[in-house]
Amino acid sequence: MKKYKKVYIEITNRCNLKCSFCPQGVRTPKIMTVDEFRHILDEIKPYSDYIYLHVKGEPLSHPEIAGFLDLAEEKNIKVNITTNGTLIGRVGEKIADKKAFRQINFSLHSFDGDMDKIDEDDYLKKILDFTKKSLSLENTYISLRLWNFHGGNKNEIQMEGNRKIIGKIERYFDLEYKIEDKLIPGRGLKIKDRLYLNTDMEFKWPELCDKDENEDGFCYGLRTQIGILVDGTVIPCCLDGEGVVNLGNIFEKPFKEIIEGKRATAIYDGFSNKKAVEELCKKCTFKGKF
Repeated sequence: MKKYKKVYIEITNRCNLKCSFCPQGVRTPKIMTVDEFRHILDEIKPYSDYIYLHVKGEPLSHPEIAGFLDLAEEKNIKVNITTNGTLIGRVGEKIADKKAFRQINFSLHSFDGDMDKIDEDDYLKKILDFTKKSLSLENTYISLRLWNFHGGNKNEIQMEGNRKIIGKIERYFDLEYKIEDKLIPGRGLKIKDRLYLNTDMEFKWPELCDKDENEDGFCYGLRTQIGILVDGTVIPCCLDGEGVVNLGNIFEKPFKEIIEGKRATAIYDGFSNKKAVEELCKKCTFKGKF
């Protein structure tokens, strides 16, 4: 039986920001129901013990986020959350001590997005306050992300926004060193136990309208990861934010049949030979990283 390290579940495709690095898309806004989430957990449980509440949308905006963590605990499934962090002051108390809660990734590069109505100092303080409390519970990992690098050089650490954020992290945790002296662009830095600062290149979602394409390459989609959109559409990886590569709907067909279907098998076999068979995969630049 296939085992996935990551099953991405999009519990909502709604977001409270409009960041330049994240295409807005054309799908109908939706939030997943409790029954739908429970059904998905039942279907994927034999195939993974880890879910990631992420594809598009802001997971912390879901009104049942705390209940979803309780459901995951019932199924003995660990939960990882990726968030822009703007709602952590409102939601943090509800989720911090949940036993299924394994890791939270704060996309701090969201300060580049549509945050006109958000005070950046208050935004970061609430994230760091939650981080401090979470670390005291010793059950959750925290990743502070700056995925807005372009050339991957030291100069980009000194971008105004990055410098401000890094400085606040240093002061908040009373660090005895300068993060800039230790940070290598494109890699992570352990700040303290369970707390990491991760940097990477600016995120680029593949789109069918992209002019460049290349069928050569490799992808871990359908090998170590798979995704499920809010409407139940199963996708091969977390980069198909519009459900272009629709493998089937988990609310209409058993998960086992979907991942063993002709389209999924063709994708898997293609990448076994270092070839992309789907048009979206040919447009994706991430396959060149492996």
